[in-house]
Amino acid sequence: MRTIAFTGGGTGGHIYPGLAVIEYLQKKLTGQEYRIIWIGSNRGRDRDIIEGFCKASESQPPFPVPCSPIPFYGVPSGKLRRYFSLKTIPDTFKVLAGFFAARRILKKQKVDILFSKGGFVSVPPCAAAASLGIPVFTHESDFSTGLATRLNLRYVKKTKGKVFTAYPETIKFLPDAIKEIAIVSGNPVRFAFRNANPEKGRDFLGLEREEKILLVLGGSQGAKEINSLIKNSLETLINYYTVVHQYGPAMDWDAPKTQNYIPLPYINEEMPHVLAAAELVIGRSGAGTVWECAAAGKPMILVPLRGSGTRGDQVENAAFFERGGAALVLSENDVVPQKLTVLVKDLSADTTRLQNMEACARKIGSLDGAAIIGDSIIGFINEYSNN
Repeated sequence: MRTIAFTGGGTGGHIYPGLAVIEYLQKKLTGQEYRIIWIGSNRGRDRDIIEGFCKASESQPPFPVPCSPIPFYGVPSGKLRRYFSLKTIPDTFKVLAGFFAARRILKKQKVDILFSKGGFVSVPPCAAAASLGIPVFTHESDFSTGLATRLNLRYVKKTKGKVFTAYPETIKFLPDAIKEIAIVSGNPVRFAFRNANPEKGRDFLGLEREEKILLVLGGSQGAKEINSLIKNSLETLINYYTVVHQYGPAMDWDAPKTQNYIPLPYINEEMPHVLAAAELVIGRSGAGTVWECAAAGKPMILVPLRGSGTRGDQVENAAFFERGGAALVLSENDVVPQKLTVLVKDLSADTTRLQNMEACARKIGSLDGAAIIGDSIIGFINEYSNN
């Protein structure tokens, strides 16, 4: 029996794309002798997301195959920083502890290949896999490579693995020795987002078929900037759309009470269907958001996270989708109610433009990252078995 290990975590953006690849593998490897495990952080929501994967998937028919539970193994994880901090010292010891914990898991579970979806928790398992001679595959969701990916590339090279990128341009950021093993895959998106039912989304929201929906997404935790922007634009926006606003479970949000406005702290299993029902989406430009919208063929107005504390990945992601015709971008001095309301008003009245943006989004989202990465993993497993 072959064992495929996945690693990554810290945020949903480092977990859900990996789960999309697992969905594909479970479909393609039905009847074969294999098992999948996940190595993630022993803190946070990583375990809950992984262990709840089957329940969430099977609630979204037609799921391609019966879902197999994924054993989760937690390891210590510490944040890797580009700047000096007193927290770096204890975090260094956590990273070392994570390395030895991951190494024990990989040996005991007899892992044949490790796929990393990124995040700081992925670095110790990738280092441990390389120390054991286990091939490392990794994927970068953003336009430019993050610190964890840059660290993991040395383990990919050492084990003769593969690196996958969401964007063609990302390959130019890679070292020359890595470029020849790099594959453009897009960002893996879960099955439910490609096969959602808009009527289920409307039923969940209690809306009639003819109502036009503007979906606002501030990320899994919410975004103060977007929440404030919507609050100060709402009086105008509801003239053109019913505004469905995921404001974030971590936010202390005093939701306005008005018609044509549906505030929700978090949309979980119903999100694919709600997204399918929307005509237009406003949100951040994290990799998960933009690629799920692209897979669903949704025009976007993006407000990227920017400034100090970010490496500019969302700005780069947003620019790519704007160049591709799938999105409009509000940034810097344009993030004001007057700019947003004019964009929404103009788009709501311009069916042709919305249709063109939808077509552009679908074109970008047609790159099936789950299939491309999954087939590469299967190809490796088959080649390994024949040797």
